[in-house]
Amino acid sequence: MYGIVNKSIEELVLANYGQEKWEDIKSKSNINIEYFISSESYDDDVTYQLAGTIAKELNVSVDDVLRLFGEWWILHTGKNHYGYMLESGGDNFRTFMLNLPSFHNRVMMMYPKLTPPEFKVTNVEDRSLHLHYFSKRKGLTAFVYGLMTGLGKFFNTNVTTQHLESIQGENTHEIIKVVWKIQ
Repeated sequence: MYGIVNKSIEELVLANYGQEKWEDIKSKSNINIEYFISSESYDDDVTYQLAGTIAKELNVSVDDVLRLFGEWWILHTGKNHYGYMLESGGDNFRTFMLNLPSFHNRVMMMYPKLTPPEFKVTNVEDRSLHLHYFSKRKGLTAFVYGLMTGLGKFFNTNVTTQHLESIQGENTHEIIKVVWKIQ
C-alpha cells in the first residue's frame, strides 16, 4: 500500500490518542520506519501490522479499527488531500455511489503502482443499491463499511449497510446492501 494509507493511520492515532501512543504502537508493531512518505509504496504487511497492534492496544477488534479508519479516510485524509476528487464523484451520496466504479481510475493517475479494489453497483433503487467489493487483498471489508459511513457524513446523508453475501474465490468479493436517507 502507498504511504498515504499508513500516514493516515498515524494521523488518526495522533489526533485521538497522542504522540506517545503512536510511538508505542509503532514500537509494538516492530515497524522500523521513521516516517511514511505518501507517494512511496510499502508492503501491505506494514498496514496489517499497524491495524493489529492498534486493535490490541485499544482492546477492540481489527474490524473496529478498520471501520474507524475507513470513516477517518473519507472525513480527514480524503477531504483534506483529495477533496476535489471526492467532489468530482458527484454532488450527493447516490451520485457518488453510482460513479464509484470509475473512481479509482482517477486515483491510479496519481499512484501508478496502486492495486486498487474494484467496485460494481447493482440493484439500484431510489434510496439503496448493492455494492460489490472486489479486492486482491483479504481482510479489508470492514474498511469499506467505514468508507460508506464516512461518505454518508461527507454528503450529510444517513447511511446504513448490510452484509448480503461473501462469494468464495481467490480474491475477496463481498456484496453489501447500502441504504441511505438524506438528513
